[in-house]
Amino acid sequence: MKQPKKITRTAGNILIVFSLLLLTYIYYPLIGLYFFPPKDTFTPTSSLAIVIPKIHAWAPIIKNVDAWNKDEYAEKLKMGVAHAKGTPLPGEKGVSLLFAHSSDFPWNITRNNIAFFKLNQLKKGDNLFVFENGKRKEFVVEKTEEVYPKEIEFLNDKNNTYLVLQTCTPIGTDWKRLLVFTKPI
Repeated sequence: MKQPKKITRTAGNILIVFSLLLLTYIYYPLIGLYFFPPKDTFTPTSSLAIVIPKIHAWAPIIKNVDAWNKDEYAEKLKMGVAHAKGTPLPGEKGVSLLFAHSSDFPWNITRNNIAFFKLNQLKKGDNLFVFENGKRKEFVVEKTEEVYPKEIEFLNDKNNTYLVLQTCTPIGTDWKRLLVFTKPI
């Protein structure tokens, strides 16, 4: 009669170990981001990339992505940060928009692009860099805002030069958008 208890206990232990291994696999990139931040010495390998030292983030920038076409941007965000179609490139006159996920299924968010996951930690005065064909452009955070998804009036400013970083907020939802306004230095 003791044999079934031993089998049950062994099966239970195996399931616990398997669950812990699965959770570690899913969340390891996120754990690494918080507890083992990468070195700040990043050399972009793509022709256009963003580096945000304060939050240890970097990613290639994928040009001309339709921000209103979910099928298109969902695929492009797997490869990096998206540059919104119809906006100038970072540093050019007008409002340039870069966007990336901060929410998705856990197994997607930690395996795909999480460059903007900690974007909410940026404050006025923080610096970031955009590399274009090996040339570095420096930007400084001017302000942050939370808006609803359809509030896009900020894109109409043609008189100023801004690079706006956008992600969903609160993390894990797509209820609002966090906008980080930066100006070139």
